[in-house]
Amino acid sequence: MALYVYRCGADGPVEERHPIGSAPATARCPTCGEQSPRVITAPMLGLADRGRMGLIDRTTATAHEPRVVSAPPPRPLRPGGPPLHPATRGLPRP
Repeated sequence: MALYVYRCGADGPVEERHPIGSAPATARCPTCGEQSPRVITAPMLGLADRGRMGLIDRTTATAHEPRVVSAPPPRPLRPGGPPLHPATRGLPRP
């Protein structure tokens, strides 16, 4: 079940739960009975794992609060990597 939001002109937002993809375009306001159009809202992403939520939070923060740095990040050390295959050992490396 997904939560859908409708906007009543007199009473404000109205929330209803419907199976995904089966929500009607309008819903009746429980207070005044007026037909309210559906509002497109962001999906509820709060139930994702911590790694994804952290990435979303950091990405959102950089839009308004960019990090200021005084120098470029240090160059990573070249890892030794796996041993080279004997047939390709003589080829030039970048």
